[in-house]
Amino acid sequence: MTAIQLGLIGLGKMGGNMRERIRRAGHTVIGYDRNPEVSDVDSLTELVEKLEGPRVVWVMVPAGAATQSTVDELKELLSPGDIVVDGGNSRWTDDEKHAAELAVKGIGFVDAGVSGGVWGLKNGYALMVGGDKEHIARVQPVFDALKPEGDFGYVHAGKVGAGHFSKMVHNGIEYAMMQAYAEGWELLEKVDSVTDVREVFRSWQEGTVIRSWLLDLAVNALDDDEHLEGLRGFADDSGEGRWTVEAAIDNAVPLPAITASLFARFASRQDDSPQMKMIAALRNQFGGHAVEKK
Repeated sequence: MTAIQLGLIGLGKMGGNMRERIRRAGHTVIGYDRNPEVSDVDSLTELVEKLEGPRVVWVMVPAGAATQSTVDELKELLSPGDIVVDGGNSRWTDDEKHAAELAVKGIGFVDAGVSGGVWGLKNGYALMVGGDKEHIARVQPVFDALKPEGDFGYVHAGKVGAGHFSKMVHNGIEYAMMQAYAEGWELLEKVDSVTDVREVFRSWQEGTVIRSWLLDLAVNALDDDEHLEGLRGFADDSGEGRWTVEAAIDNAVPLPAITASLFARFASRQDDSPQMKMIAALRNQFGGHAVEKK
């Protein structure tokens, strides 16, 4: 294995654990975060100065304005031959824009859809990446450090934007799967004949066609609060569900289940929906997303 240096911007729930996993694989990570308690350096300028060229800088900040301002700053700090990796949840159209802006300065760009949530440090992160082969090859040691053990969990999905587009579709499927578990849970809770809904869910963990990690997390949530009585039936959306539905409309692809699951989240903001208690619990279990208590 060839050890490399990596600059990592954004050391929150995901970024902080990613820094640790990459370091455990023998690579050097210099991390920057606005929170000085977790940051290795005081500024982006200092981060770039500490990296030997050609540099690889991985960005893990919120999509939209925060990512754009970071790319803008890196464009002025980095040199030709350096590479920027956006590992946040950016929209794929932003990737195309950022790649073009950086290319003017001779800086490469790779987009990486990252899945794994708060469990990634232990289990590894599923990675869907987009970009030119030569840029991917430069970052490959980091991808290898982050991915789960075994043959799966990493894909070079295609051109710039393909990584985040694939992660967007992944999250759309996630919406629909969580919604199906939530609807089934509410129906089981509603009838008098089923007296132990939690154990019904637990029984599905082995031997059934609907067993999954999400089902395991649902059982974890029910073990914590058997009837989810401590949660408010409210579930936010990160934006990727909306982008998935918009892409489906643009490409005339029918997505009834994913679209309905997105609309169900909108409904959760109007009423204290029992289904949304399960959605909120699952998001907290796999991603550490905040829940609203009653």
